[in-house]
Amino acid sequence: MKRIVFLSTMALALTLSVGNVSAQKDSTLYRVPKQISIEVGYRNVFSVIDRSANPFVNSASNGYGFLVDYAWKLGGLTGKKPGIYLSVPIGYSVMMPDNNASKSISMLNYGWTIRHELSVNKPITPFLGYGLLLNTLKVAGTEGGIMGHQTQFEFGANLNTKTRLKYFAKLQYSYTSYPKLGDSKRIHFQYLDFRVGARF
Repeated sequence: MKRIVFLSTMALALTLSVGNVSAQKDSTLYRVPKQISIEVGYRNVFSVIDRSANPFVNSASNGYGFLVDYAWKLGGLTGKKPGIYLSVPIGYSVMMPDNNASKSISMLNYGWTIRHELSVNKPITPFLGYGLLLNTLKVAGTEGGIMGHQTQFEFGANLNTKTRLKYFAKLQYSYTSYPKLGDSKRIHFQYLDFRVGARF
């Protein structure tokens, strides 16, 4: 009887111990640092490959955009190595018509990005980023829109403060591909963005 009680006590203690370990793991995972970024800036479309089909005869090469980004810090959690962030961005841009014969173009993009910080505990922290996104393009006065895929690369720097708030500026290159109905060829946009914003 004493042996049964002893074994039962040991089993209960082991169960509680495993439960505490699991709770600690869950708690640690829950406390993974998160970061929200808000940015605005200028966009320039410097290349449109294959203007042969509407609406890409439309000319709109300069505009503005904004974006909100929600990120999880997956690397550098101890603060001894540079941080790595996985984020979910959603952004919107408007390209203004270049002439009276053209119309404005809007672009909605969302997807995944990865951002690598390149230093630790510095007043200014440079970073590199890479993203894979979906991009929906619409032309003013035209019903519907087309969806393409967007690949982007960015380089910039965070200006750190004594609080969680950080300011940043970045230069971003994007390559976007859209389908053409009834044609195996695609239309390709290349554009540059200069953005400034804040993270917290």
